[in-house]
Amino acid sequence: MSSSPLKFKTQTELFKFIDENNIEFVDLNFTDLRGQWQHTALHASAFDNNTAENGVYFDGSSIAGWKSIDESDMLLVPDIRKACLDPFTAQATLKVFCDVKDPKTNAPYSRDPRLIARAAEHYMRETGMADAAYFGPEAEFFIFEDVKIDTAPHRTGFQIDSEEGDYNSGRAYDTGNMGHRPGIKGGYLPESPLDSLSDMRAEMVSVMRSMGLSLEKHHHEVAPGQCEIGVTYSTLLDSADNMQIYKYAVRNVANSYGKTATFMPKPVAGDNGSGMHCHQSLWKAGKPLFAGDVYAGLSENALYYIGGIIKHAKALNAFTNPATNSYRRLVPGYEAPVLLAYSEGNRSAACRIPRAPTPAGKRVEIRFPDPSANPYLAFAAMLMAGLDGLENKIHPGNAIDKNLYALPEKDVAAIPSLSSSLQEALEALRADQDFLKKGSVFTQDTIDAYITLKEEELDRYKNVIHPVEYKMYYSS
Repeated sequence: MSSSPLKFKTQTELFKFIDENNIEFVDLNFTDLRGQWQHTALHASAFDNNTAENGVYFDGSSIAGWKSIDESDMLLVPDIRKACLDPFTAQATLKVFCDVKDPKTNAPYSRDPRLIARAAEHYMRETGMADAAYFGPEAEFFIFEDVKIDTAPHRTGFQIDSEEGDYNSGRAYDTGNMGHRPGIKGGYLPESPLDSLSDMRAEMVSVMRSMGLSLEKHHHEVAPGQCEIGVTYSTLLDSADNMQIYKYAVRNVANSYGKTATFMPKPVAGDNGSGMHCHQSLWKAGKPLFAGDVYAGLSENALYYIGGIIKHAKALNAFTNPATNSYRRLVPGYEAPVLLAYSEGNRSAACRIPRAPTPAGKRVEIRFPDPSANPYLAFAAMLMAGLDGLENKIHPGNAIDKNLYALPEKDVAAIPSLSSSLQEALEALRADQDFLKKGSVFTQDTIDAYITLKEEELDRYKNVIHPVEYKMYYSS
Protein backbone atom coordinates (compact mmCIF):
# COMPACT_ATOMS: atom_id res chain seq x y z
CA MET A 1 0.00 0.00 0.00
CA SER A 2 1.14 3.54 -0.68
CA SER A 3 2.48 5.59 2.21
CA SER A 4 2.28 8.88 0.32
CA PRO A 5 0.22 11.44 2.28
CA LEU A 6 -2.52 13.36 0.51
CA LYS A 7 -1.60 17.04 0.36
CA PHE A 8 -3.59 19.03 -2.13
CA LYS A 9 -2.03 22.31 -3.24
CA THR A 10 -5.21 23.69 -4.80
CA GLN A 11 -8.94 23.13 -4.65
CA THR A 12 -8.75 22.02 -8.28
CA GLU A 13 -6.46 19.15 -7.27
CA LEU A 14 -8.80 18.24 -4.40
CA PHE A 15 -11.95 18.11 -6.53
CA LYS A 16 -10.15 16.20 -9.26
CA PHE A 17 -9.14 13.56 -6.70
CA ILE A 18 -12.70 13.35 -5.35
CA ASP A 19 -14.04 12.85 -8.88
CA GLU A 20 -11.42 10.37 -10.10
CA ASN A 21 -11.66 8.22 -6.96
CA ASN A 22 -15.46 8.23 -6.77
CA ILE A 23 -15.38 9.73 -3.27
CA GLU A 24 -18.90 9.68 -1.84
CA PHE A 25 -18.29 11.46 1.47
CA VAL A 26 -15.87 14.15 2.65
CA ASP A 27 -15.27 13.71 6.37
CA LEU A 28 -14.32 16.93 8.16
CA ASN A 29 -12.18 16.18 11.24
CA PHE A 30 -11.14 18.38 14.14
CA THR A 31 -9.83 17.89 17.67
CA ASP A 32 -11.36 19.09 20.95
CA LEU A 33 -9.46 20.27 24.04
CA ARG A 34 -9.31 16.77 25.50
CA GLY A 35 -7.73 15.44 22.31
CA GLN A 36 -10.77 13.56 21.01
CA TRP A 37 -11.05 13.42 17.22
CA GLN A 38 -14.46 14.71 16.13
CA HIS A 39 -16.04 14.66 12.67
CA THR A 40 -18.96 15.51 10.44
CA ALA A 41 -19.37 13.89 7.02
CA LEU A 42 -20.60 15.77 3.96
CA HIS A 43 -21.86 14.03 0.88
CA ALA A 44 -19.52 14.83 -2.00
CA SER A 45 -22.36 16.60 -3.80
CA ALA A 46 -22.59 19.08 -0.91
CA PHE A 47 -18.87 19.71 -0.79
CA ASP A 48 -18.31 22.56 -3.23
CA ASN A 49 -15.82 25.40 -3.76
CA ASN A 50 -17.58 27.60 -1.21
CA THR A 51 -17.47 24.85 1.44
CA ALA A 52 -13.83 24.10 0.74
CA GLU A 53 -12.96 27.78 1.03
CA ASN A 54 -15.20 28.99 3.85
CA GLY A 55 -16.08 25.84 5.77
CA VAL A 56 -19.30 24.60 7.35
CA TYR A 57 -21.10 25.63 10.53
CA PHE A 58 -21.32 23.37 13.56
CA ASP A 59 -22.47 23.62 17.18
CA GLY A 60 -19.47 24.63 19.29
CA SER A 61 -21.49 24.51 22.53
CA SER A 62 -21.67 20.72 22.23
CA ILE A 63 -17.88 20.41 22.29
CA ALA A 64 -16.45 20.16 25.83
CA GLY A 65 -14.57 23.27 26.90
CA TRP A 66 -15.57 25.40 23.91
CA LYS A 67 -18.50 27.78 23.35
CA SER A 68 -21.56 28.55 25.48
CA ILE A 69 -24.97 27.87 23.99
CA ASP A 70 -25.69 31.57 23.34
CA GLU A 71 -22.67 31.82 21.00
CA SER A 72 -22.54 28.29 19.68
CA ASP A 73 -22.06 28.77 15.92
CA MET A 74 -18.55 27.94 14.74
CA LEU A 75 -16.87 27.16 11.42
CA LEU A 76 -14.97 24.07 10.34
CA VAL A 77 -12.59 25.10 7.57
CA PRO A 78 -10.84 22.30 5.61
CA ASP A 79 -7.05 22.31 5.48
CA ILE A 80 -6.60 20.62 2.12
CA ARG A 81 -2.89 20.21 2.79
CA LYS A 82 -3.68 17.29 5.15
CA ALA A 83 -6.09 14.55 4.13
CA CYS A 84 -6.33 10.77 3.92
CA LEU A 85 -8.63 8.05 2.65
CA ASP A 86 -10.66 6.29 5.32
CA PRO A 87 -10.15 2.50 5.03
CA PHE A 88 -12.92 1.67 7.53
CA THR A 89 -15.99 3.21 5.91
CA ALA A 90 -18.42 1.27 3.70
CA GLN A 91 -18.57 4.19 1.25
CA ALA A 92 -15.49 5.85 -0.26
CA THR A 93 -14.62 8.59 2.22
CA LEU A 94 -11.94 11.25 2.21
CA LYS A 95 -10.96 12.51 5.66
CA VAL A 96 -9.79 16.14 5.72
CA PHE A 97 -8.17 17.85 8.70
CA CYS A 98 -9.90 21.09 9.61
CA ASP A 99 -9.14 24.32 11.42
CA VAL A 100 -11.78 26.02 13.55
CA LYS A 101 -12.82 29.65 13.12
CA ASP A 102 -15.11 32.08 14.90
CA PRO A 103 -17.74 33.12 12.31
CA LYS A 104 -18.21 36.54 13.94
CA THR A 105 -14.66 37.60 13.13
CA ASN A 106 -13.57 34.87 10.71
CA ALA A 107 -10.48 34.62 12.92
CA PRO A 108 -8.93 31.32 14.00
CA TYR A 109 -10.47 30.06 17.25
CA SER A 110 -7.96 30.41 20.09
CA ARG A 111 -9.07 27.15 21.75
CA ASP A 112 -8.52 25.07 18.60
CA PRO A 113 -5.66 22.70 19.52
CA ARG A 114 -4.46 22.54 15.92
CA LEU A 115 -4.17 26.33 15.83
CA ILE A 116 -2.09 26.23 19.02
CA ALA A 117 0.34 23.70 17.52
CA ARG A 118 0.67 25.83 14.38
CA ALA A 119 1.17 28.96 16.50
CA ALA A 120 3.98 27.30 18.47
CA GLU A 121 5.84 26.53 15.24
CA HIS A 122 5.28 30.11 14.03
CA TYR A 123 6.58 31.54 17.32
CA MET A 124 9.70 29.37 17.09
CA ARG A 125 10.46 30.69 13.62
CA GLU A 126 9.69 34.29 14.58
CA THR A 127 12.19 34.19 17.44
CA GLY A 128 14.92 32.98 15.10
CA MET A 129 15.94 30.25 17.56
CA ALA A 130 15.06 27.48 15.08
CA ASP A 131 13.10 27.01 11.88
CA ALA A 132 11.99 23.40 12.38
CA ALA A 133 10.97 21.33 15.41
CA TYR A 134 10.79 17.58 14.88
CA PHE A 135 8.74 15.29 17.11
CA GLY A 136 8.77 11.51 17.17
CA PRO A 137 6.07 10.24 19.57
CA GLU A 138 6.00 6.59 20.67
CA ALA A 139 2.45 5.90 21.79
CA GLU A 140 1.87 2.56 23.50
CA PHE A 141 -1.54 0.92 23.84
CA PHE A 142 -3.30 -2.16 25.21
CA ILE A 143 -5.47 -4.71 23.40
CA PHE A 144 -8.22 -6.45 25.38
CA GLU A 145 -10.85 -9.02 24.46
CA ASP A 146 -13.49 -7.66 26.80
CA VAL A 147 -13.95 -4.57 29.00
CA LYS A 148 -16.78 -4.02 31.48
CA ILE A 149 -17.14 -0.62 33.19
CA ASP A 150 -19.70 0.13 35.91
CA THR A 151 -20.03 3.48 37.69
CA ALA A 152 -23.53 3.22 39.14
CA PRO A 153 -24.07 4.78 42.61
CA HIS A 154 -24.55 1.35 44.19
CA ARG A 155 -22.00 -0.60 42.13
CA THR A 156 -18.61 0.61 40.94
CA GLY A 157 -15.83 -1.27 39.21
CA PHE A 158 -14.30 -2.58 36.03
CA GLN A 159 -13.28 -5.93 34.60
CA ILE A 160 -10.90 -6.55 31.73
CA ASP A 161 -9.95 -9.69 29.91
CA SER A 162 -6.92 -10.38 27.74
CA GLU A 163 -6.09 -13.76 26.27
CA GLU A 164 -2.45 -12.88 26.99
CA GLY A 165 -3.21 -12.23 30.68
CA ASP A 166 -1.46 -14.61 33.04
CA TYR A 167 -4.76 -14.90 34.93
CA ASN A 168 -6.07 -16.94 31.98
CA SER A 169 -3.43 -19.67 32.32
CA GLY A 170 -5.97 -22.10 33.75
CA ARG A 171 -8.99 -21.01 31.74
CA ALA A 172 -10.89 -23.47 29.56
CA TYR A 173 -11.35 -22.23 25.97
CA ASP A 174 -13.57 -23.93 23.39
CA THR A 175 -10.52 -24.25 21.13
CA GLY A 176 -8.24 -25.26 23.99
CA ASN A 177 -5.81 -23.24 26.06
CA MET A 178 -2.49 -23.18 24.20
CA GLY A 179 -0.60 -21.99 27.30
CA HIS A 180 1.68 -19.53 25.49
CA ARG A 181 1.40 -16.10 27.12
CA PRO A 182 3.88 -13.55 28.48
CA GLY A 183 4.04 -13.17 32.24
CA ILE A 184 3.85 -9.91 34.19
CA LYS A 185 6.60 -7.62 32.86
CA GLY A 186 7.57 -10.42 30.48
CA GLY A 187 6.15 -9.20 27.20
CA TYR A 188 8.95 -7.14 25.68
CA LEU A 189 9.77 -8.38 22.16
CA PRO A 190 8.77 -12.07 22.46
CA GLU A 191 8.30 -14.08 19.28
CA SER A 192 4.98 -15.72 18.45
CA PRO A 193 3.07 -17.59 19.76
CA LEU A 194 3.93 -15.71 22.99
CA ASP A 195 3.27 -12.57 21.00
CA SER A 196 -0.28 -13.29 19.85
CA LEU A 197 -0.87 -9.77 18.47
CA SER A 198 1.78 -9.60 15.74
CA ASP A 199 -0.60 -10.06 12.80
CA MET A 200 -3.01 -7.47 14.15
CA ARG A 201 -0.21 -4.92 14.60
CA ALA A 202 1.05 -5.66 11.08
CA GLU A 203 -2.43 -4.94 9.74
CA MET A 204 -2.46 -1.70 11.72
CA VAL A 205 0.80 -0.76 10.00
CA SER A 206 -0.64 -1.56 6.58
CA VAL A 207 -3.77 0.46 7.28
CA MET A 208 -1.79 3.45 8.58
CA ARG A 209 0.43 3.36 5.51
CA SER A 210 -2.69 3.45 3.33
CA MET A 211 -3.70 6.56 5.29
CA GLY A 212 -0.42 8.29 4.49
CA LEU A 213 1.72 7.58 7.56
CA SER A 214 5.34 6.52 7.40
CA LEU A 215 6.00 3.63 9.81
CA GLU A 216 9.26 2.25 11.15
CA LYS A 217 8.42 -0.81 13.27
CA HIS A 218 5.90 -2.64 15.41
CA HIS A 219 6.46 -4.82 18.45
CA HIS A 220 4.99 -6.24 21.63
CA GLU A 221 5.57 -4.16 24.75
CA VAL A 222 6.34 -5.19 28.34
CA ALA A 223 2.84 -5.95 29.65
CA PRO A 224 0.54 -8.70 28.33
CA GLY A 225 -1.67 -7.20 25.64
CA GLN A 226 0.55 -4.10 25.33
CA CYS A 227 1.86 -2.94 21.95
CA GLU A 228 3.74 -0.17 20.19
CA ILE A 229 3.98 0.91 16.56
CA GLY A 230 6.75 3.28 15.50
CA VAL A 231 5.64 6.28 13.46
CA THR A 232 8.41 8.17 11.65
CA TYR A 233 9.16 11.58 13.15
CA SER A 234 7.91 14.74 11.47
CA THR A 235 7.35 18.41 12.19
CA LEU A 236 5.34 19.31 15.30
CA LEU A 237 1.96 19.94 13.63
CA ASP A 238 2.30 17.02 11.24
CA SER A 239 3.26 14.65 14.07
CA ALA A 240 0.21 15.73 16.06
CA ASP A 241 -2.01 15.12 13.02
CA ASN A 242 -0.36 11.74 12.57
CA MET A 243 -1.11 10.77 16.17
CA GLN A 244 -4.82 11.30 15.51
CA ILE A 245 -4.65 8.98 12.49
CA TYR A 246 -2.58 6.50 14.55
CA LYS A 247 -5.16 6.29 17.34
CA TYR A 248 -8.06 6.08 14.88
CA ALA A 249 -6.41 3.22 12.98
CA VAL A 250 -5.39 1.28 16.11
CA ARG A 251 -8.88 1.43 17.61
CA ASN A 252 -10.68 0.50 14.41
CA VAL A 253 -8.38 -2.36 13.39
CA ALA A 254 -8.71 -3.82 16.89
CA ASN A 255 -12.47 -3.45 16.61
CA SER A 256 -12.46 -5.30 13.27
CA TYR A 257 -10.76 -8.22 15.05
CA GLY A 258 -13.47 -8.27 17.70
CA LYS A 259 -11.10 -6.74 20.24
CA THR A 260 -10.75 -3.33 21.90
CA ALA A 261 -7.76 -1.00 22.08
CA THR A 262 -7.11 1.63 24.75
CA PHE A 263 -4.56 4.41 25.15
CA MET A 264 -5.38 4.70 28.86
CA PRO A 265 -2.02 5.24 30.63
CA LYS A 266 -2.44 2.58 33.36
CA PRO A 267 -5.26 0.13 32.68
CA VAL A 268 -3.66 -2.78 34.59
CA ALA A 269 -2.42 -2.64 38.18
CA GLY A 270 0.98 -4.13 38.94
CA ASP A 271 2.33 -4.01 35.39
CA ASN A 272 3.77 -1.43 33.04
CA GLY A 273 1.56 1.41 31.83
CA SER A 274 1.49 3.05 28.42
CA GLY A 275 3.71 6.03 27.73
CA MET A 276 4.11 8.33 24.77
CA HIS A 277 7.83 9.02 24.80
CA CYS A 278 8.48 12.08 22.63
CA HIS A 279 11.76 12.39 20.72
CA GLN A 280 12.45 16.05 19.97
CA SER A 281 15.04 18.06 18.08
CA LEU A 282 15.45 21.54 16.65
CA TRP A 283 16.99 22.45 13.32
CA LYS A 284 18.01 25.73 11.71
CA ALA A 285 19.13 26.37 8.14
CA GLY A 286 19.27 22.62 7.55
CA LYS A 287 21.57 21.93 10.52
CA PRO A 288 20.79 20.01 13.74
CA LEU A 289 20.95 22.39 16.70
CA PHE A 290 21.15 19.57 19.25
CA ALA A 291 24.41 18.04 17.94
CA GLY A 292 27.61 18.98 19.76
CA ASP A 293 30.29 17.84 22.17
CA VAL A 294 29.07 19.03 25.59
CA TYR A 295 27.46 15.81 26.84
CA ALA A 296 26.60 12.56 25.02
CA GLY A 297 27.02 14.25 21.65
CA LEU A 298 24.64 17.07 22.59
CA SER A 299 25.16 20.79 22.14
CA GLU A 300 24.72 23.47 24.77
CA ASN A 301 21.48 24.41 23.00
CA ALA A 302 20.17 20.91 23.62
CA LEU A 303 21.01 21.18 27.32
CA TYR A 304 19.22 24.53 27.55
CA TYR A 305 16.18 22.93 25.87
CA ILE A 306 16.27 20.17 28.49
CA GLY A 307 16.65 22.83 31.16
CA GLY A 308 13.43 24.46 30.00
CA ILE A 309 11.60 21.13 30.02
CA ILE A 310 12.78 20.36 33.56
CA LYS A 311 11.99 23.84 34.87
CA HIS A 312 8.42 23.76 33.56
CA ALA A 313 7.80 20.00 33.87
CA LYS A 314 5.15 20.17 36.60
CA ALA A 315 3.10 22.63 34.55
CA LEU A 316 3.73 20.58 31.40
CA ASN A 317 2.23 17.57 33.18
CA ALA A 318 -1.20 19.19 32.89
CA PHE A 319 -0.91 18.70 29.11
CA THR A 320 1.42 15.71 28.78
CA ASN A 321 -0.26 13.68 31.55
CA PRO A 322 -3.81 15.04 31.55
CA ALA A 323 -5.73 12.15 33.14
CA THR A 324 -6.14 11.22 36.79
CA ASN A 325 -5.04 7.78 35.63
CA SER A 326 -1.78 9.25 34.26
CA TYR A 327 -0.32 9.42 37.75
CA ARG A 328 -0.85 5.73 38.44
CA ARG A 329 1.73 5.20 35.69
CA LEU A 330 4.26 7.73 37.03
CA VAL A 331 5.50 5.58 39.90
CA PRO A 332 8.91 3.91 40.39
CA GLY A 333 9.64 0.47 39.02
CA TYR A 334 7.60 0.35 35.81
CA GLU A 335 9.95 2.11 33.33
CA ALA A 336 8.06 5.37 33.80
CA PRO A 337 10.08 8.34 35.07
CA VAL A 338 9.47 10.04 38.40
CA LEU A 339 12.55 12.25 38.81
CA LEU A 340 13.46 15.21 36.61
CA ALA A 341 16.94 14.25 35.50
CA TYR A 342 18.63 13.73 32.14
CA SER A 343 20.98 10.93 31.16
CA GLU A 344 22.33 9.07 28.14
CA GLY A 345 20.50 5.82 27.43
CA ASN A 346 18.90 5.79 30.89
CA ARG A 347 15.22 4.86 30.83
CA SER A 348 14.68 5.82 34.46
CA ALA A 349 15.38 9.49 33.63
CA ALA A 350 12.64 11.91 32.56
CA CYS A 351 14.90 13.12 29.74
CA ARG A 352 16.83 10.36 27.99
CA ILE A 353 19.52 10.96 25.39
CA PRO A 354 19.25 8.17 22.82
CA ARG A 355 22.47 7.04 21.20
CA ALA A 356 22.68 8.15 17.56
CA PRO A 357 25.30 7.30 14.92
CA THR A 358 25.25 10.73 13.23
CA PRO A 359 24.80 14.37 14.33
CA ALA A 360 21.48 14.46 12.47
CA GLY A 361 20.14 11.84 14.86
CA LYS A 362 20.93 13.74 18.05
CA ARG A 363 17.74 14.37 19.95
CA VAL A 364 16.14 14.41 23.37
CA GLU A 365 13.57 11.81 24.42
CA ILE A 366 11.08 13.19 26.94
CA ARG A 367 9.72 10.08 28.66
CA PHE A 368 6.97 11.30 30.97
CA PRO A 369 4.15 12.06 28.45
CA ASP A 370 1.43 9.47 27.95
CA PRO A 371 -1.00 8.78 25.07
CA SER A 372 -4.05 10.22 26.84
CA ALA A 373 -2.56 13.63 25.99
CA ASN A 374 -3.95 15.91 23.33
CA PRO A 375 -0.94 15.72 20.97
CA TYR A 376 -1.34 19.29 19.68
CA LEU A 377 -1.34 20.80 23.17
CA ALA A 378 1.33 18.48 24.59
CA PHE A 379 3.79 19.00 21.73
CA ALA A 380 3.21 22.76 21.64
CA ALA A 381 3.68 23.08 25.41
CA MET A 382 6.92 21.07 25.38
CA LEU A 383 8.29 23.16 22.51
CA MET A 384 7.45 26.37 24.36
CA ALA A 385 9.19 25.08 27.50
CA GLY A 386 12.27 24.09 25.52
CA LEU A 387 12.40 27.43 23.72
CA ASP A 388 12.14 29.21 27.07
CA GLY A 389 15.16 27.18 28.14
CA LEU A 390 17.10 28.32 25.06
CA GLU A 391 16.07 31.95 25.40
CA ASN A 392 17.01 32.16 29.07
CA LYS A 393 19.95 29.72 28.93
CA ILE A 394 18.43 27.49 31.61
CA HIS A 395 21.05 24.83 32.35
CA PRO A 396 19.67 21.52 33.66
CA GLY A 397 22.67 20.82 35.91
CA ASN A 398 24.75 17.67 35.76
CA ALA A 399 23.50 14.47 34.16
CA ILE A 400 22.73 11.56 36.49
CA ASP A 401 23.98 8.35 34.91
CA LYS A 402 22.57 5.97 37.51
CA ASN A 403 19.44 3.89 38.02
CA LEU A 404 17.24 6.57 39.56
CA TYR A 405 14.89 3.97 41.04
CA ALA A 406 17.75 2.61 43.17
CA LEU A 407 19.11 5.88 44.57
CA PRO A 408 19.27 6.38 48.35
CA GLU A 409 16.46 8.52 49.77
CA LYS A 410 18.80 11.41 50.56
CA ASP A 411 19.89 11.56 46.90
CA VAL A 412 16.32 11.32 45.65
CA ALA A 413 15.31 14.25 47.88
CA ALA A 414 17.80 16.49 46.07
CA ILE A 415 16.32 15.83 42.61
CA PRO A 416 13.15 17.64 41.46
CA SER A 417 10.21 15.40 40.65
CA LEU A 418 7.23 15.34 38.32
CA SER A 419 3.75 16.18 39.55
CA SER A 420 2.28 13.34 41.59
CA SER A 421 -1.35 14.01 40.68
CA LEU A 422 -3.47 15.85 38.16
CA GLN A 423 -4.42 18.32 40.86
CA GLU A 424 -0.76 19.14 41.51
CA ALA A 425 -0.19 19.54 37.77
CA LEU A 426 -3.09 21.99 37.44
CA GLU A 427 -1.86 23.98 40.43
CA ALA A 428 1.57 24.13 38.79
CA LEU A 429 0.02 25.31 35.52
CA ARG A 430 -1.79 28.11 37.35
CA ALA A 431 1.51 29.27 38.85
CA ASP A 432 3.72 28.71 35.80
CA GLN A 433 2.14 29.65 32.48
CA ASP A 434 3.92 32.75 31.18
CA PHE A 435 6.22 30.65 28.99
CA LEU A 436 3.14 29.25 27.22
CA LYS A 437 1.66 32.68 26.49
CA LYS A 438 4.67 34.02 24.60
CA GLY A 439 3.66 34.95 21.08
CA SER A 440 0.02 34.33 22.12
CA VAL A 441 0.55 30.63 21.44
CA PHE A 442 -1.62 29.69 24.42
CA THR A 443 -4.04 32.47 25.36
CA GLN A 444 -5.17 33.07 28.93
CA ASP A 445 -8.68 32.17 27.84
CA THR A 446 -7.52 28.79 26.51
CA ILE A 447 -5.47 27.95 29.60
CA ASP A 448 -8.37 28.87 31.89
CA ALA A 449 -10.84 26.83 29.81
CA TYR A 450 -8.50 23.83 29.85
CA ILE A 451 -8.02 24.02 33.62
CA THR A 452 -11.78 24.25 34.14
CA LEU A 453 -12.32 21.19 31.94
CA LYS A 454 -9.75 19.18 33.87
CA GLU A 455 -11.14 20.32 37.22
CA GLU A 456 -14.51 18.87 36.18
CA GLU A 457 -12.78 15.51 35.66
CA LEU A 458 -11.08 15.83 39.05
CA ASP A 459 -14.38 16.58 40.79
CA ARG A 460 -16.01 13.55 39.22
CA TYR A 461 -13.05 11.38 40.25
CA LYS A 462 -13.05 12.68 43.83
CA ASN A 463 -16.77 12.05 44.30
CA VAL A 464 -16.72 8.39 43.28
CA ILE A 465 -16.28 5.81 46.02
CA HIS A 466 -13.37 3.51 45.16
CA PRO A 467 -13.85 -0.27 45.52
CA VAL A 468 -10.61 -0.57 47.49
CA GLU A 469 -12.13 1.69 50.16
CA TYR A 470 -14.69 -1.01 50.87
CA LYS A 471 -11.84 -3.51 51.18
CA MET A 472 -9.92 -1.32 53.58
CA TYR A 473 -12.65 0.30 55.65
CA TYR A 474 -15.91 -1.67 55.53
CA SER A 475 -15.15 -3.53 58.77
CA SER A 476 -13.42 -0.65 60.51
